[in-house]
Amino acid sequence: MLTLDAFEKATEVVKQVAIETKLTYSEYLSEQCGNKVYLKPENMQVTGAYKIRGAYYKISTLTEEERARGLVAASAGNHAQGVAYAAKAYGCKAVIVMPTTTPLMKVNRTKSYGAEVVLHGDVYDEAAAYAKQLAEDEGYTFIHPFDDPDVATGQGTIAMEIIKELPLVDYILVPVGGGGLATGVSTLAKMMNPKIKVIGVEPAGAACLKASLEAGEVVTLPNVSTIADGTAVKTPGSGIFPYLQENLDGVITVEDDELVVAFLDLVENHKMIVENSGLLTVAALKQLDVKGKKIVSILSGGNMDVITMSSVVQHGLIKRERIFTVSVLLPDKPGELVNVASVIANAQGNVIRLDHNQFVSTNRSAAVELKITLECFGPDHKKDIIEALREAGYDPQDSGVQM
Repeated sequence: MLTLDAFEKATEVVKQVAIETKLTYSEYLSEQCGNKVYLKPENMQVTGAYKIRGAYYKISTLTEEERARGLVAASAGNHAQGVAYAAKAYGCKAVIVMPTTTPLMKVNRTKSYGAEVVLHGDVYDEAAAYAKQLAEDEGYTFIHPFDDPDVATGQGTIAMEIIKELPLVDYILVPVGGGGLATGVSTLAKMMNPKIKVIGVEPAGAACLKASLEAGEVVTLPNVSTIADGTAVKTPGSGIFPYLQENLDGVITVEDDELVVAFLDLVENHKMIVENSGLLTVAALKQLDVKGKKIVSILSGGNMDVITMSSVVQHGLIKRERIFTVSVLLPDKPGELVNVASVIANAQGNVIRLDHNQFVSTNRSAAVELKITLECFGPDHKKDIIEALREAGYDPQDSGVQM
């Protein structure tokens, strides 16, 4: 059972390893949505995510014999690091099964805490099935990432901190994968103040909780597809599902493209690196049909590898029309390329790439194609550059971004 006494105990236990992350007011996001938006930066935890709270509290409740058998867990990365870190603190062996798609940084960080890592399956659910098999075969104690009351209680300590710092909070937005964080946060929030609205946020490509709530029972999605790897879960926790039914005030789903834009928002305005799953609550702000409310967005983690980061930045700039590609036709004679470059330079555009195709026409002297990938300040500046090319006698056509 999730009780107030358990939440209070967990709050004290978790302090031994977790940082009490202070709320950060976001003037930028507040102006964007017409509310007072505060960020709960769990990406700043020692393991880069909130998962250390639930993992450490769960392990604290085990008997000496259960810890001595060794621990096994399945995770896409954040729970893995939480269990590995907590196991090291307790002097336990830890075996972590991670999907083969897990970013390398999360794998290496988990190993750095002394855990043995086994890569198995394409998604969490497949890794979890293998971890349970290892627990049965080897006698390990299985630490579930979300479908466990003790784990959910540990995660719920986030709500304790939020309400302590912002007693009049109106809404708390919480990312949802399997539902452990949402269970802990929503249950404790309702215990402390039933007027607080707690909204779960899922990736549209892995909306297992929304589907389950609509069906009135736990359902399993046939597949999941999302860049939010930490919340790519097919089935929410069956044991915690009743708490979610009772305490969540709704579920918002977010498309992957919205996460890309949210990443840039936090990098540029708060200098924060937040992983895609952690950005769900930021992207969801645009879908909340409220004004003038105090809203807390929980940033659940910041464990993103640099390759993924680079891809997200590029796609974010494209999404915001700060990088674009146009093609122009020009005579194949000396000086034409310089003329085009001068027009762009005078319009304050920055050329990233040129692709000169001399074979677009059989009559090269009449026309060759020049594809130009440019960096600009945004949609208005893009229009100015295109208009400058048009006024110079060229007929620029949108070619889709060439990177």
